[in-house]
Amino acid sequence: MSVDSKEYILQTAVTLFSKQGFAAVSMRGLANSVGMSVAAVYHHFPNKQALYLEAVHFAFAKQASAFDEVWQAQLTADEKLSRFVHCLAQVLTTDVDFRRLMQRELLDADDERMQLLAKEVFQEQFSHLMAVIEQMGESRQIHFSALSVIALVCDIIQMQPLSRHLPGWRAEHEEVDFIAGQVLNLLMNGIKSKGCQ
Repeated sequence: MSVDSKEYILQTAVTLFSKQGFAAVSMRGLANSVGMSVAAVYHHFPNKQALYLEAVHFAFAKQASAFDEVWQAQLTADEKLSRFVHCLAQVLTTDVDFRRLMQRELLDADDERMQLLAKEVFQEQFSHLMAVIEQMGESRQIHFSALSVIALVCDIIQMQPLSRHLPGWRAEHEEVDFIAGQVLNLLMNGIKSKGCQ
């Protein structure tokens, strides 16, 4: 099987997992979706768990280089946080399959898959974010502050379908630059004021 075929399987798997959830996707169903035999799929992925983890890696890897550029840049901690928030908002706004996949997994909250995602996919990025927050002067609640950064961006984008029907909504509220700017305003004031102990 060529690299292109494997990528096609992974991209199709990401879409299926994001729309149907882990439990509803079968190796046979995936094979039918990509027009291959079940044996051909199993040749590269020994089981559904391995396929799932590689599919999430694949979905995240498309965006990871942008995050890596943030961490490796010669910037202040404030600038790194700003770029990370913008990058995360961009990823979640443009990669709908990835966003849905993460939302679905958080709703399912399968502990084994959560551990795999944390360790194999998100731990490195989260550790970088914690280091930036620590450099900004937060030393007591680094984990919670890093989680709050991610949650703010994710939840604002997730709420967009409802937000459109609430008073005060404007089209600019769904633009990446606007989202990133508003989130950063909340974060910078919150992190630097240390109002929450």
